[in-house]
Amino acid sequence: MARDLDNVDRGILYMLQTDARNTTSEDIADKTGVSASTIRNRLERLEDDGIIKGYHPEIDYEAANLPLRVMFVITAPPQERSDIVNQLMDIQGVIDVREMITGMRNVQTEVVGRNTSDVVRITDAIHDLGVEVESTEIMKRRKIQPFNHFYFSEAADDTGWQGDDTEDE
Repeated sequence: MARDLDNVDRGILYMLQTDARNTTSEDIADKTGVSASTIRNRLERLEDDGIIKGYHPEIDYEAANLPLRVMFVITAPPQERSDIVNQLMDIQGVIDVREMITGMRNVQTEVVGRNTSDVVRITDAIHDLGVEVESTEIMKRRKIQPFNHFYFSEAADDTGWQGDDTEDE
């Protein structure tokens, strides 16, 4: 069930997306103007509500000796798409699957491997699912950033954060 987020919730999400590993409740409290216990309570509520679903490390696959990253763009029959996504996640080397709403090119699958043999094995496994591989692209880099709606730049201080002074817990 969706719920509206206030400035404290948005501040928590922004700071976690910026650097969840090195951000403490106290750090977030300093930026949002509420206590660390309020932040911990809010984090628990965001997790319970399914807004925060996990904390995932950003991995340098090349440094981990998995230098090949390939994006497969796949067309799966719409009525089978969700099942195909689950089957793709079971293939060793698949790290990210995105299910699209469209009828064509409706599944994007990112894979990693050490060599071309790994990529061929993964390609064969994808084809065995009975889907159409529309394209494959070798990826150079993927960059992500926090969703900029979680802070307000026009009134932000030098940290990029504009919170409210509401202490609600």
